[in-house]
Amino acid sequence: MSAAGRRHRCVGPAELRTAVRPGAEGRVVRSASKLDAWPTGRDRAELAEPFTFVVDLGGLLRLAPRRSEHVACAGGADVLAAGEMGFGRAAGCWVVGEISNQSTGYCPRLDAWHAVARALDEAGIGRPAAFTHAVVFRRCEPCREINIVRGGDFVCVFCGSDLPAEWNVAA
Repeated sequence: MSAAGRRHRCVGPAELRTAVRPGAEGRVVRSASKLDAWPTGRDRAELAEPFTFVVDLGGLLRLAPRRSEHVACAGGADVLAAGEMGFGRAAGCWVVGEISNQSTGYCPRLDAWHAVARALDEAGIGRPAAFTHAVVFRRCEPCREINIVRGGDFVCVFCGSDLPAEWNVAA
């Protein structure tokens, strides 16, 4: 693990990579004032939803519309974190109201939160203390399918095998 955080590569289906093309990368948000420009050109329904985000290998937050693929938001590159993020305003400042590591393309570990917290702090955007919705990913060793663990039930939904206790998605 680097000082910046763990690197996550895209582990989703190969067809997700078709979304990667010049100009499809997420918008870099280096400051709260850059976030002020984000709503321009977006309709009200889109602004009411959480956005797709990644933290790139440089530690920068990138945002894209929710229905964007994380791998497109990242320009096809590895990331430190990925998920969905919703914003609100408090005392005239931007704050993250909800945030998850939900990205079936990258399946980030829960400790990806550290890279997200750093990126938000550096941008001057208020944040919670941790993911408000933490997603646990595991790869089933017998059938190799990626699973989202729900309710602490470490059983593969595809073949019924037990899932490992430790994160193993890149394996």
